[in-house]
Amino acid sequence: MDALWVQRRRQASDRAEAGEVWQEHGLVFTRSVGTEYESHNLRRDFRLVTAAAGLGARWVPKELRTSFVSMMSYQGVPVEEIARLAGHASSRTTEVIYRREVRPVITTGAEVMDQIFQPRRARGTAAS
Repeated sequence: MDALWVQRRRQASDRAEAGEVWQEHGLVFTRSVGTEYESHNLRRDFRLVTAAAGLGARWVPKELRTSFVSMMSYQGVPVEEIARLAGHASSRTTEVIYRREVRPVITTGAEVMDQIFQPRRARGTAAS
């Protein structure tokens, strides 16, 4: 609720600044003149935010959904509940398209490769 009140105050400020240019549509999230956000505007603004946060400018909002699904899954939330929260009609969509494993991956292969490629002295054999 606090975030919505902050947004309401921000929009009131935008409305006052826009004056006669403001277009009232009854929307909660709008451009600075009251018009709806179009997808290209949202993606552009999102990239500005991620760039300013030091994450780079190649992110898109859809990645938030994947992150949300993956983190919920990692915390043990049932996939059916995650699907409902994400607005998916089928939990299969959630599982196949959006859920990524965030738990540590199996490291056996990497550990063996580290042993293979260590310098000879580190493996305990004498240098020739």
